[in-house]
Amino acid sequence: MFGVYLGMARPAEPFQLKPPDRKVLKELLRGGVQQVRVVLRALALVQLDSGLSAPMVSQNVGFAASAVRTIAQRYRQHGLERALYEKQRPGPAELLGPSEKQRIIALVCSTPPEGQARWTVRLIAAEAVKRKLVPRVGRETIRILLESHDLKPWREKNVVRGRTR
Repeated sequence: MFGVYLGMARPAEPFQLKPPDRKVLKELLRGGVQQVRVVLRALALVQLDSGLSAPMVSQNVGFAASAVRTIAQRYRQHGLERALYEKQRPGPAELLGPSEKQRIIALVCSTPPEGQARWTVRLIAAEAVKRKLVPRVGRETIRILLESHDLKPWREKNVVRGRTR
């Protein structure tokens, strides 16, 4: 009836893996440590290749039928690598530039403000903004920066300080 299927499921699109890809999938599924999503996508491709429909495969692997169809479509358009693995996502931009990081590290290596025995993460964040090293910065950003440089200013023996005379 003019391309409309009333009460019937969509006809299955024929799906077939290339022989080298079939071999790669069998090796991947045979053993080794892999991400669960990658293994489930590989299982979906193998089951589609064996002639199962997307809804049947979705019941077996726990994906929605539309997700199984998307995996098959990625395989057809971009190959096995793209069907199994997600594209790298950009993530958020870094909050601190290299010069800002250097200034904060130099701040940590200096003596703490008057009335403070040592630097704390909160104190570093507040002083960095107060001294206009950065327009704004959070405690977690400071904590990660200190951790990446293996600095623990609250333990004074790990901080490099200039000699006092």
